[in-house]
Amino acid sequence: MRKHGQISPESDLGKMKNLKSMIPAKGGFYGNLLALVFPIAFQNLMTAAVSAADVVMVGVVSQTALSAVSLASQVQFVLSLFYAGLTIGTTILAAQYWGKGDKSVVEQVLGISIKLSLVISVLFAVGAIFFTGQLMMIFTSDPELIATGIPYLRIVGISYLFTSVSQIYLCIMKNTGKALLSTIISSTAMILNILLNAVFVFGLFGAPKLGVAGVAIATTISRAVELIWCIAESLKENNIHIRIKYIIKNNWELFKDFMHYSTPVLGNELVWGCGFTMYSVIMGHLGSDAVAANSIANIVKNLAISLCIGVSSGGAILLGIELGKRDLKLAKLYAARLCKLSLITGVIGGGIILAARPFILDFASLSDLARGYLSTMLYICSYYVIGKSINSTIIAGIFCAGGDTKFGFICDTIDMWLFAIPLGLLCAFIFNLPVGWVYFIISMDELVKLPFVYRHYKKYLWLKNITREFDNINPDGDLAAIKKKAV
Repeated sequence: MRKHGQISPESDLGKMKNLKSMIPAKGGFYGNLLALVFPIAFQNLMTAAVSAADVVMVGVVSQTALSAVSLASQVQFVLSLFYAGLTIGTTILAAQYWGKGDKSVVEQVLGISIKLSLVISVLFAVGAIFFTGQLMMIFTSDPELIATGIPYLRIVGISYLFTSVSQIYLCIMKNTGKALLSTIISSTAMILNILLNAVFVFGLFGAPKLGVAGVAIATTISRAVELIWCIAESLKENNIHIRIKYIIKNNWELFKDFMHYSTPVLGNELVWGCGFTMYSVIMGHLGSDAVAANSIANIVKNLAISLCIGVSSGGAILLGIELGKRDLKLAKLYAARLCKLSLITGVIGGGIILAARPFILDFASLSDLARGYLSTMLYICSYYVIGKSINSTIIAGIFCAGGDTKFGFICDTIDMWLFAIPLGLLCAFIFNLPVGWVYFIISMDELVKLPFVYRHYKKYLWLKNITREFDNINPDGDLAAIKKKAV
């Protein structure tokens, strides 16, 4: 068994030399962060752009189609929460082991994450394909919206099977020095999605006009292309490989570590995401005008926080690598810089919303009532993104980098389910307040939890290395070959 800090003579030294060029060096915080932030932010921007394109194209069909697709997409949104939990859990371990120079363990982490992602995605696909109407009725009681959303949800459910693998592999690429290539793959798929949307919605090049079904077909095809590209990259010699043996059978100790750090993150994502979905449920029962305005407001928010999420995700990777190298002093310095950047990017995001507000209102194809709702919502979004930026960077970036994953789960549970959602329900259905006031109440969640998040950050419970020493990689999890090294 290796002692702490030892590297076995030749094979491990060779691995370390091969990985050295891929691991950020000390002192290059801003350069290394930008190398991660811009690809990740661009990827998030493209994701939001695809959603915006969907809104524009489906909005041409009708406001009913726009509202129906927005509500049907909530199923995919809930699934994306599972992906978020798994990818953050993957980043927690992969970044630290990559910083340590252990490629074999990174491949095992990939196998564990893909297995869990496949199981979850199959369940969601079955629900979307075979229980479509029942799922739509969760989000709205309007028969016309349900009927319009069913074909979209049934077709797009197939794409869940493709994203189950591609999203996890793209995450691994970001953690192993290939953030730019990861962005190229996902962005290409998204551009293809937009082009196919136009083809199937407007009937270009002789294709039939398929309406909302065309949007779903475009999404499914683009996700299939994305998966094929990811598999092709995994087959290249020097890349992280998708190994079937690690998907089928896992190292038990590593699996326990993955579940230990990922379960609270997954719980946090589900608590937050299901709470966010409850916001859509509340708005969905306030009429189609409120739904249409809310769907556009959400798109604008997602566009505005693209850079903020990039800082959060890139920061988690950088911190994880330094913690994996046991450079706690540098990791602490990086975290302080990330906090300052999160405030700056949040203010920038809010400013962008205010500056773009007149153009959005002119461009949106909405009824006068829905446009009035949207005007109010955009003002509220401008301050919401500041709190969102800071909280995301600290909770999903800094805390998760060091395996401190339970606080976010507890914080969001209390904040959303004991504060924002009950108040939102009361304001909407008991006090019958106007739509703008209901939206204001449910948008307070990020600001309410901000002081508690920062206080926990200052305790530095996240500042630790969580890697283990593995003498040899054995999916059976031979305990005699494993020595826990958590600081």
